[in-house]
Amino acid sequence: MHASYSIAQLTALDFSPPEMIELAARTGYDQAGVRLLPVAPGAVAYSLMDNKPMLRETLARMNDTGVKVFDLELIRLDAQFDVQRYLPFFEVGAQLGAKAVLVAGDDPEQGRLIEHYAQLCDAMQPFGLSADLEFMPWTAVNDLASALHIVEQADRANAGILVDALHFDRSDSRFEDLQRIPAQWLHYAQICDGPALRPDTREGLIHAARCERLLPGEGDIDLARIWRSLPAEVPVSVEIPHDSRVAQVGVEAWARQALAAAKAIIEPL
Repeated sequence: MHASYSIAQLTALDFSPPEMIELAARTGYDQAGVRLLPVAPGAVAYSLMDNKPMLRETLARMNDTGVKVFDLELIRLDAQFDVQRYLPFFEVGAQLGAKAVLVAGDDPEQGRLIEHYAQLCDAMQPFGLSADLEFMPWTAVNDLASALHIVEQADRANAGILVDALHFDRSDSRFEDLQRIPAQWLHYAQICDGPALRPDTREGLIHAARCERLLPGEGDIDLARIWRSLPAEVPVSVEIPHDSRVAQVGVEAWARQALAAAKAIIEPL
């Protein structure tokens, strides 16, 4: 059984949720991710919680195309985290039939971060959503070992770890830790590639992750080994933004190339 493929919002950041559904349908994806909350104040996001016409249009295009919304972005766990603020987000997620929520950990006080993460899992569970903690080298959850500890301590049924190939490589996370992740914590994984030469600053890491990822097979990340360490049926989020190349070929052509490159790595395994 092959994995299903979802196009991540970051691959086509300027596309609204209904446009993401149409793009996924035209380019061969099974599912799409949508960004309802920004990664930083003022950044691009599509708040379907406050835009009911766009929510209705998204649902209509899902019905017309058969493409589903898979994951929602994103919730940040910082020192001021208040789970009650996110109830409208969860309600919209349930309306969309989404399965997973990308969670970032920004609180350096680990005990409080674990407590807030457990609260988030509990609040999301009635809506059928998993809380997938993504480790990123510039956040408080900076590698896979840290993510494993937090999810283990939270001990919630809908907890999960999101493995992004770029962050796995850039954080120097270990394959031994990858193999330790229980299958029930792996709700999806993100694929892309990157060069062997890594940025050496926080700003450089963020820029490369958001603006200059490579197609699978173009770089030096051991994607085959990563995917051999994951369950064969884990859904794949194709997250490959590259500002200059997308400007040259167009979003639709880039989305097709990204899907073909992802399948060329994963499906022979």
